[in-house]
Amino acid sequence: MSVQDITKETGPKMDAVVEDFKRKLANVRTGRATVGLLDAVHVDYYGTSTPLNQMASVAVPEPQLITVQPWDLSQVAAVEKAIIGANLGLNPSNDGKIIRLPVPPLNEERRKQLAKQVSEIAEEHRVAVRNIRHHSNDLLKKQLKDREISEDDERGGLDEVQKLTNTYIGKIDELAKNKEQEIMSV
Repeated sequence: MSVQDITKETGPKMDAVVEDFKRKLANVRTGRATVGLLDAVHVDYYGTSTPLNQMASVAVPEPQLITVQPWDLSQVAAVEKAIIGANLGLNPSNDGKIIRLPVPPLNEERRKQLAKQVSEIAEEHRVAVRNIRHHSNDLLKKQLKDREISEDDERGGLDEVQKLTNTYIGKIDELAKNKEQEIMSV
């Protein structure tokens, strides 16, 4: 495996971390109703943990309302229980056929909690990027030790991996900053 192979492998791995971060940010509530808020909800469907979006229609008919309509009407109570258990800060109400989730406006304290949550998620993903860097650096150092590459090649590879790391951590920081601004704006 050459230095170029290692740096080519490192980029897509870091890109996957950034994509995962974007998905996690979509699940953080900003005061507007989105179907992404319910992505983390899993319902006990006849003994099997099933994602909510695989057993119900989820829609946003209004900016402050999410509706959930289970395909199997006997599961309305189980879906409601799962939504409450997901601790999303939403209070479901159902009429036997459809569950309505009004999304309350965020108060200042809740905004600060969500901003802190975004910071924690961002830090987890920064650590993941650094772990990828660490792994790539270890591969380069092993190749130098095995005399497969020269010291100059190793140094160049380490610099390239560090540049990738800085780029992807910068992307994570930018996304986190934008999300925090979105949360804190009224």
